[in-house]
Amino acid sequence: MAIKSFQGRRTRPKKEELKPALVSDYMTTKLITFKPEQSVSEVMETLIKNRISGGPVVNENNELLGIISEGDCIKQISDSKYYNLPINNTTVENHMVKNVETIKGNLNIFDAAKQFIDSKRRRFPIVENGKLVGQISQKDILIAALEQKGQNWK
Repeated sequence: MAIKSFQGRRTRPKKEELKPALVSDYMTTKLITFKPEQSVSEVMETLIKNRISGGPVVNENNELLGIISEGDCIKQISDSKYYNLPINNTTVENHMVKNVETIKGNLNIFDAAKQFIDSKRRRFPIVENGKLVGQISQKDILIAALEQKGQNWK
């Protein structure tokens, strides 16, 4: 006499399609930006008020012209003291970093992490079709990495 099993056929669970986490998934799109004609003291007030360490400088068409940071402002303070110049007479355009390294939105976050290490930057702007569309920071990369599960790190 044959014994029959009442268990149904066992199927293996389908493996979830793993998608790499992209820079565009974690970048900030609501940015505080600066204009080249703004005063450095205005930038300092904005940085302090918003608790940020820097931001992109854009023109009226939202095209990236540079980045200004706390360090750039501190250098200006130091120079103004040394040369006995008023702080209010200088503009962002004279103190921003102009040759800005950007990063692509479709870049995997782990490749982006490597780019942060290699460049020693705190933030990268993301530009598409000549326009600033976002920015990713080192903190954004940390957040993305913590949200990833160990088995789907690509």
